Amino acid sequence: MKRVLLKLSGEAFSDPEVKGGIDPKIVAQVAREIGELKAADGTEIGVVVGGGNIFRGNSPAAAGMDRSSADHMGMLATVMNALALQDAIEKVGVDTRVQTAVDMSALAEPYIRRRAVRHLEKGRVVIFAAGLGAPYFTTDTTAAQRALEIDADAILKGTQVDGVYDADPRTHPDATRYEELDFLSAINQRLGVMDATAISLCMDNDLPIVVFELLRSGNIMRVVRGEAVGTLVHAPDPTDD
Repeated sequence: MKRVLLKLSGEAFSDPEVKGGIDPKIVAQVAREIGELKAADGTEIGVVVGGGNIFRGNSPAAAGMDRSSADHMGMLATVMNALALQDAIEKVGVDTRVQTAVDMSALAEPYIRRRAVRHLEKGRVVIFAAGLGAPYFTTDTTAAQRALEIDADAILKGTQVDGVYDADPRTHPDATRYEELDFLSAINQRLGVMDATAISLCMDNDLPIVVFELLRSGNIMRVVRGEAVGTLVHAPDPTDD
């Protein structure tokens, strides 16, 4: 893959035992993986970050709040994660840019598609924050939108488990992992790959999604190199019966 969009949930930034906040060790590990990929293959990397480790607009913590206000708070949480990731990536010697969908010029660039693509072409990692800048849209949908806009080869969704299962493997030890999955099955079975809007965008534009275990050393590079890691979600092969 020449250009990819890495989707990181807010939970990916925190220690699972702590359940919240930003764990510098985990962020540093993700940054090292990104730096090693840049050094080895020169892959162009965009990143969309969530904010659920700090605040999520549709979470119980937002109960009773106006949804638009709560979602804007969630957008600000993604900016905090983006700045933490930017700092960690630059410490491993890779240039970065943070672009936000909500104007905050003292902290980051505004999102401009052509400028983002130019940064990628120059070898910089571009971190997209503040979602789409509008309430009611998740960072999954943001990842699909940004991936299409920058013409990424795939979305790589890093998670805490090693792919997509027919049940939560953390509570169902007999759950079965899918090696491949088509878009419609992911939507109809509600397997939690991404939200339905995001998957529909990917399906309509034939953009594959790879769901993989983020914190297993070397996994990002393995996925980019086409190794069988995690679960590939894509359009069915028209030659299949």
